[in-house]
Amino acid sequence: MGSNDYLNNYFMPAVYSTSQQYTPEQYADVLINQYSQQLRTLYSYGARKVALMGVGQVGCSPNELAQRSTDGTTCVPQINGAIDIFNRKLVALVDQFNALPGAHFTYINVYGIFQDILRAPGSHGLTVTNQGCCGVGRNNGQVTCLPFQTPCANRNEYLFWDAFHPTEAANILVGRRAYSAALPSDVHPMDLRTLARI
Repeated sequence: MGSNDYLNNYFMPAVYSTSQQYTPEQYADVLINQYSQQLRTLYSYGARKVALMGVGQVGCSPNELAQRSTDGTTCVPQINGAIDIFNRKLVALVDQFNALPGAHFTYINVYGIFQDILRAPGSHGLTVTNQGCCGVGRNNGQVTCLPFQTPCANRNEYLFWDAFHPTEAANILVGRRAYSAALPSDVHPMDLRTLARI
């Protein structure tokens, strides 16, 4: 949740004015306030067990590497920094909701899981982390996968399917760690397996 608010809004200043209106901190506050209202509505309808997925390292996506990285491999710190602010506020929101009667909210640290995968992709079965399996241009990230375009043959070794979206292999890695945390930092305060048992 929330990656498009950054990719397709805040970091598109030629189309949207949000980056001129808000600092990254202020924009994260705006998003968290809207998200909080939606979660309060869900809670009022009876939702008690809720997992909030953090925003991943969007600054490492093939599109951002193609457009903003000088070498096509270095993640874009301006984008990841803004997302880190949002994610920290999301953790605080989870703590806030867990103070409500019967609420069991948890945060899945997709950002941290991706960071861990990027540090040692080979140990996770991945060999390509900076380009899409299917796409056009630098990093296969300037234009997303086109109709009738042949994707890479070894898609299970790619972190990204196209300019923006993780592959099935990457989603499986994140899903497994969301369900059963490999590191304490993967979740806050509990993984999905624990949440399901409450």
